[in-house]
Amino acid sequence: MLAFIIRRIGQSILVLLIVGLVAFSMFRFVGDPIDNMLGQERTIEDVERLRAQLGLDQPFPVQYYRFLEGAVQGNFGVSYRQGRPVAEILLERAPATLELAAVSGLLAILFGIALGVFTAIRRNGAAANIIMAASLIGVSLPTFLIGILLIYLFSVELGWLPSFGRGQTVRLGDWWTTGFLTKSGLKALILPSITLGLYQMTLIMRLVRSEMLEVLRQDYIRFARARGIRDRAINFRHALKNTLVPVITITGLQ
Repeated sequence: MLAFIIRRIGQSILVLLIVGLVAFSMFRFVGDPIDNMLGQERTIEDVERLRAQLGLDQPFPVQYYRFLEGAVQGNFGVSYRQGRPVAEILLERAPATLELAAVSGLLAILFGIALGVFTAIRRNGAAANIIMAASLIGVSLPTFLIGILLIYLFSVELGWLPSFGRGQTVRLGDWWTTGFLTKSGLKALILPSITLGLYQMTLIMRLVRSEMLEVLRQDYIRFARARGIRDRAINFRHALKNTLVPVITITGLQ
């Protein structure tokens, strides 16, 4: 077991190094970052000084090694766009990003499982067919288009929700800010959470439905029905429990 864990950790480190190398090398093909950081009135001396300061005058392997050395210490370099330390920008944006990811993930899991179970149990009903037909929107439309449509409907036409920003935030501690404690902060989370969670919700819903239908065909479910156990107990105590095993795995990967 220990050897297996060590081997997996080694493989993960190798994958991270390769992905990091590919991502790091892509920046060499998006233009010279010096052009974005210095104005038009720059001199050759200014260009050479900033290039040496950022280490861009070094060979590519040296640059990548210096990046890895700094990343291990929590130093990811300087943003070429903003001219600020990347770690500082990540720390600044982390609260909003984590809150949005948590809310969208929670909505996707709750509604995905609930709708998946409903469409499996009532698979021949009109409501289930409408839900399955509507779920094609979440699967087919790209996320950015869904976001634009929601902004147009709820922000531009109806004026119910804000189209950008976090609303009012409350500072907790030295660096964490949250929008959960204000009305405008909660309203600002609704549209982006739905936009990000809609695709995941439809994926989870369809997976739960297919797994639930497969479980309901098993012999032990038929035996439970023959014993006279109520459908509610069969669906939620036996079938749902076995349905969620692969769903949890896929949800974790997503």
